[in-house]
Amino acid sequence: MDVSLDAVSTLPTSFTPFDVLPAESPLEMPTQNLRQRPETFGRDRHPPTTPSLLWLRRLLVIGGAIALTGWGAFEMNRVLNSMGVSTLGIIVLALFVVLGAWISLSFTSSLAGFVSVLRHGGLGLGISRDTPLPALMTRTAVLMPTYNEDPDRVLVGLRAIHDSLVATGRIDAFDFFILSDTTDPDVWVREERAYLAFVQAVNGQGRIFYRRRPKNIDRKSGNLEEWVKRFGGAYQQMLTLDADSVMDGGLIVRTVSAMERHENVALIQTLPVIIGGKTLFARMQQFAGRVYGPLIAHGIAWWHGSEGNYWGHNAVIRTRAFAEQAGLPHLPGRKPFGGGILSHDFVEAALMRRGGWAIHMVPGLFGSYEESPPSLTDVAIRDRRWCQGNLQHGKIVLSRGLHWMSRMHMMVGIGAYITSPLWLLFLMFGILISLQAHFDRPEYFGDTKTLYPHWPQVDPVQAKYVFIGTMAVLLAPKALALIAALFDRAMLRSCGGFFRLVASILLETLIGGLIAPIAMLIHTSGVISILSGRDSGWNAQNRDDGRVSLKEVAHGYWIYTAYGLVMAAAAWSVSFSLFLWMTPVLIGLALAIPLAAMTASRDVGLWLRSWGLLLIPEETNLPPILKLAAENDLRRTQAEAMPDRPPAEAFAALRSNPALAAEHRRALPVARQPGAAIDANLLVGLLKLREAASVDNALATLSKQEKASVLCSAEGLDLILGLPA
Repeated sequence: MDVSLDAVSTLPTSFTPFDVLPAESPLEMPTQNLRQRPETFGRDRHPPTTPSLLWLRRLLVIGGAIALTGWGAFEMNRVLNSMGVSTLGIIVLALFVVLGAWISLSFTSSLAGFVSVLRHGGLGLGISRDTPLPALMTRTAVLMPTYNEDPDRVLVGLRAIHDSLVATGRIDAFDFFILSDTTDPDVWVREERAYLAFVQAVNGQGRIFYRRRPKNIDRKSGNLEEWVKRFGGAYQQMLTLDADSVMDGGLIVRTVSAMERHENVALIQTLPVIIGGKTLFARMQQFAGRVYGPLIAHGIAWWHGSEGNYWGHNAVIRTRAFAEQAGLPHLPGRKPFGGGILSHDFVEAALMRRGGWAIHMVPGLFGSYEESPPSLTDVAIRDRRWCQGNLQHGKIVLSRGLHWMSRMHMMVGIGAYITSPLWLLFLMFGILISLQAHFDRPEYFGDTKTLYPHWPQVDPVQAKYVFIGTMAVLLAPKALALIAALFDRAMLRSCGGFFRLVASILLETLIGGLIAPIAMLIHTSGVISILSGRDSGWNAQNRDDGRVSLKEVAHGYWIYTAYGLVMAAAAWSVSFSLFLWMTPVLIGLALAIPLAAMTASRDVGLWLRSWGLLLIPEETNLPPILKLAAENDLRRTQAEAMPDRPPAEAFAALRSNPALAAEHRRALPVARQPGAAIDANLLVGLLKLREAASVDNALATLSKQEKASVLCSAEGLDLILGLPA
C-alpha cells in the first residue's frame, strides 16, 4: 500500500468514483430515562476488572483528604478565634473548609499518583508497554468529528494516525470516518476536496469515509449518536477523536486488544499529552500537562479503578455499551441549564457505568496527543462553554442508579468552576474581617469582673503558618512531579536536565500564580453569566497562534486591572500587613494586560524554548507518530503557499474541478419528499440563483445559510455550475 505523505489538499480533476459511506448497519440507541434505573442485562454491579482492595485505596485518598481538611479547619479556627465568634468568621471558616477539601483531595490523589509513577503503574487490564503487538479479532471505527475546522489541518493528524496503524500491520481492523457537522459552506467543500485527496493518496477506498450532517443537532454528542444509529452495528469498538487529536498506532492496537479481552469494559481512556505549543501560554500548558499531568492521572486512575471518567476524545469505546446506555436526553427547562447536554462525556461515562459497564483509564501508555488553545483569551472562551456544561450536571448528579463515584466526578467538575467565585468570596470576606479588626476595638474586660483580661488567643503568626501550610499542600503535586522526574533519567534529560527542569517549574509556577487571580475572575464572571441565564453557544476552537495587538488585549483585560487596583486601595486603607498578604493576587490583577499579552506571544514562547526552558520530552525526542504529523503539516503549509492552490470558495472550487463536483453530487442527502419540512433557505437560495446574472452576483446576494442549503440540493448544484463567470 502506498503511504507516501502527499499533500492532502491536492486533487486530480478525474478519478474512479467510489462510495464515501459504507452500507448502513443500524444500532438502536434509546434515550435514557434519568429518573429510573436502566436494564443491566445481568451484568454484575461490581465489574470483574475492578482492582483488588479498591475500597482501601479510596479510603486512603478520600479519608486522608478529610483528615487534612479537618486539621486545616482546626488551625483556621484558631486564627479566627482571636476575634471571638462572629458571622464573618463563621463564613470565612466555612469557605476555608470547602476550598481546603478541594486542594486536600488533589494533594492526596497526587500522593497516590506519585507512588504509582515510581512503581511504573498506570496500566491494568493486561496491557503491556513492551510485548509484541497483539492480533486483533474485531473491527474498530476511528471517528473524527469536525465542526468548521480547517480540513487540511484536521487531516494532518488523521493521516498520521492512519499511517501509524499501517506501520503496525493491523490497518485491516480499522475503518476511518470523518463526521462533519460543518455549517460553513466553503469549509464543507474544502472538507470534501481534502477527504477525496486523502483517500486517493493512501488508496483508502472502502476504508475511509466521509459524512456531513445538514443540521448539527445536539452538537458532538448528536454527531456520534447519528453515526451509531446508522453504522454502529458493524463495529465492536469506536475510537473517538478531537479535531486536534494524534494517537500512536501501537497505543491504539494495545487499547483495542484490551477491550477485546474484557467484555465487561465499556471505555478505556488514554492520557492525552498537549503538544505543539508555540506561545508562552500554550508552552506552559503543555509543560504542566506533561510534567505534572501523568502524576495526577496515575493518581485518579489508582483510586477510580473501574469507575473512571471520559474526557470526550482519545478513548476507545465499546459501541454496544455506548448505544445501550449513553443515549442522552434533553434536560428540562430553558437554556443555559436546560436543553442539550454540553459536557456530554462525563454523563456518557456515568450512564455506561450505571448500566453495569466498567470505565477505565490507562495513563501508563504514552502516544496520545492533543493541542492547547494559544492564549488565556482562547481558554476563557472554551471554558465558558465547559463551565455551562459542568453546571448542567447539577440536574443530572441525582439521577437514579448512578454509581457514587460517577456522582463525585460530576461534583468535582462543577467544583472546578464554582471554586473560583468561592475563592473570590474568601478574599472579600477576609478583607471585611480585617476591616472589622481595624475599626472595632477588642473588649478585654467583659461585664463580669475578673483579675485577668480576655486577651486574643493567637497572634498573626498563626495566620502565617496556616497560609504556609495551605500553599505547601497546593504546590506539593509540583514538588512530587519533580521528585518523580529525578527517578526517570530519560525524562530528566529530555526536559533539559535538572537545573533547567527546576527553572521551568519555578517559571511556570510564578507565571501561573500571577495568572491565577485573572482566571479566578474570568471563571467567576462566567458562572455569574450562566446563572443569569446567558447561553454560551458553540463555536469552533481557535487553534492558531496569530498575533494579538496590545490594543485588543487592553480592551479585554482592563477590567481586571481596574479591579486589582480597587482591591489594592482597599487593602492599603485597612493595613499595610493586609496589603502585603494580598500582594500575590494584587500583582497578577494589576499586570493583567501585560501578562495576557506576554503569554499570548509566540516570540516569548520560542525564545524560552531556545534557552531550554519549558521543554517536554516530545520536543527533545520526537516520537514516530509526531514525526508523521510534522511531515504532513510541512507538506500542508507548502501546498498552501503554492500559487495554483485550489480555490477556497465553494462555488469556485466546484466549478473548477469536475471530479469534485461529481463526488459532491453523489454525496448529496436524499431529496425532500412531499409532506416533509420546507427549507426556507433553500427556496430563497434557489430563487436568487435563478435570478443571478453571474457567480459574483449570486455570492453577493446569498446568505451563508442559503449558500449551504443550495449546496445540499441537486437543483442548486446545477444552477451553480451553469452560472456565467
